[in-house]
Amino acid sequence: MSNAELVQAFRRLYRSALRAVQYSKPARYVVRDQLRAAFRGQHSPLTASPKHRPAGGGGGGDPHTGRAAVFDPEAVRRTVWFLNAAAASRGLEHRIVRNLVLTAYWRRRRAALLQPTWSNVVARKKEKPVDEIEERAYDHYDLTIQRLNETMGLCLR
Repeated sequence: MSNAELVQAFRRLYRSALRAVQYSKPARYVVRDQLRAAFRGQHSPLTASPKHRPAGGGGGGDPHTGRAAVFDPEAVRRTVWFLNAAAASRGLEHRIVRNLVLTAYWRRRRAALLQPTWSNVVARKKEKPVDEIEERAYDHYDLTIQRLNETMGLCLR
């Protein structure tokens, strides 16, 4: 896989994703960050956990397992079609993209709140029990997105 093909795939996905979110301000930044993380193969608070991550759609590998992600041009093409359909009408595709972006946005906001600040460091010294619901809140969501990607041959995150 050449570097030019990866750049071209990134640009096509980015353009169609911007059209799908209609260039709205918070959504375009979320889309940009999601795509960057996917192509760099990073696990961040924005992306799915490594155990639920789809195989295609990223240029880099999975840093947690050491496996390289497989670039699938067909999945990228289908994803661009999906995003173009989301941009064309406010149907099911548009609602799926909207929910993906909203979930990623609030996931990022939550991760930003949990970043260590002075008040968080002081509060964490009071060791609270780990809430299992909070810990596993996105597991079912990530699994649903993974299954959607598998059945439709997409590379959404």
